[in-house]
Amino acid sequence: MSQDMQPPQIMGRPTHDARVLTEGGRQAHILLDDKVYTLCITRAGKLILTK
Repeated sequence: MSQDMQPPQIMGRPTHDARVLTEGGRQAHILLDDKVYTLCITRAGKLILTK
């Protein structure tokens, strides 16, 4: 990935838009090692991450 294609960084950390992760929907699955987590955007615009 070229330098201009990397996600923006805030305080030196990668930053990802939750709406991009959910592809405009309300949920996305996130894989960490062998575990799947669900990221949900609530109606109030808050994030919930569950296992």
